Amino acid sequence: MTATNDPATPATNAHPSLLDLPPLGADRFAAIEDKVAALLGTRSDVVIMQGEALLPLEACIRSAAPRGSTALNIVTGPYGETFGGWLRSCGAEVVTLSAPFTGAVAAGQVAEALRAHPGIGLVSLVHAEAATGNTNPVAEISAVVREHGALLMLDAVASVGAEPLPTDEWGVDLCVIGGQKALAGPAGVSAVSVSARAWERMAANEDAPRRSYLSLLDWKERWLDGGRAALPHAPAQLEMLALEQAVDRVAAEGLGAAFARHRAASAALRAAARELPGLDPYVVRDEDAAPAATTLRTADGLDARDVVEAALKDGRDVPLQAAGGALAREMLRVNHYGRAADRAVATDTVRALAAGLASLGTPGADAAAEPAVAAAESAWDAIAGA
Repeated sequence: MTATNDPATPATNAHPSLLDLPPLGADRFAAIEDKVAALLGTRSDVVIMQGEALLPLEACIRSAAPRGSTALNIVTGPYGETFGGWLRSCGAEVVTLSAPFTGAVAAGQVAEALRAHPGIGLVSLVHAEAATGNTNPVAEISAVVREHGALLMLDAVASVGAEPLPTDEWGVDLCVIGGQKALAGPAGVSAVSVSARAWERMAANEDAPRRSYLSLLDWKERWLDGGRAALPHAPAQLEMLALEQAVDRVAAEGLGAAFARHRAASAALRAAARELPGLDPYVVRDEDAAPAATTLRTADGLDARDVVEAALKDGRDVPLQAAGGALAREMLRVNHYGRAADRAVATDTVRALAAGLASLGTPGADAAAEPAVAAAESAWDAIAGA
C-alpha cells in the first residue's frame, strides 16, 4: 500500500503543466517587462512587482510623498480614500478633492485645487473605479498636473486593457496596473511605470522605503541600474508567465478591439438597465462610465443583494455581484473583465437580471425582459458589431 504522503504520488488536483517548470531567468523577466511597457505605450522604466497591485500603489506613495510635502488626493471611489490614508501616514499634508461616485472629477476642479495649494507636489488619481463604475478624464487632468509641476500617480488597475492608457502621451509619472481585471490575467503580480522625474523625486526623499518589499529604489539599484542582468529575488514564476500570456493575448487581439469589446459591454448593460424596472445606471453620464464594470442602482425598497441572489439562482453563471460596504443595499455590479466583455455574456446577464427582478415580484419585469435584451444587443452592435 502506498503512503498518502508519498511525494511521488501526484495529488488529485495537480496540473502537470504548472509543476517542474524551468527557472524564470532575468532575460525572460525583462522581456515580460518590455511587453508591459509596450502595452502602456511608455519608454519609461517598468518594474513588475511580486504582489497584488496594492503593493506598487503603496510603494509609489511612500516613495514619492516625503514627510512635510503636500499631496492632492482625488477621490471618486474607495481606492482614492485608501490613498489618502497612506499619504497621511507618510507625514504629508493631504488636500482632498472628492467627486460624487456617480460621476467623474473634472480637470477644471483639479486646476482650481492646484491653484489654491501651490505647494502640491504629488497628485494621486484612480483612472477607473471598478467598485463604483466610473472613469476619470486622465488626459485632461494630467495636462493641468504637468503644467503645475507635480507628479501624477495613476491607479490604472481597472482600466488597462479596457480603455486607452497612453502613459507617455498623457505624461503620467507613476502608472500602476494589475493583470486580474480587463487583462483576465493573474492577481499575484503587478507593474508600475516610473518616469525619470519620479525617480528623481524618490531619490531625494530621505524617508523613501529602502531594503523593503515596498522599495522601488531597491528595484532600480539592484535590477534596472545593473542592466536587468540579475533578479534581486526569486520571481513569482507562475504569475509572471500568466501575465505574459494575458498581455500577449490582448496584443494578438489588438488594443482597439479589446477597448471596443469593453465599451460595448458597458453600453449594453446601461441600455438594458434603462428598460428594466427597478434598475438604473449608477453612473449618470455615459462618458463617465468605466468600460471594465457597470454599476446599477436599485429602486427604493429593492435591496441590490436580493436582486443579485435572485438573478444567480438556478445555476445562472453571469459576472454579477452586489457592492460592498455602505453601497451594498443600493448598488450591484456587472464585471466586464477580459473575456466577460462578450455579447452573449452581456445578454445572458440581462436575462438573469430580468428573471431575478421578476422572481422578487417587481412589476413589469417579465414584460421588460426581451426589450431589455434587444436594447443591449443594439447598443453592443453599435460599438463592436454583431
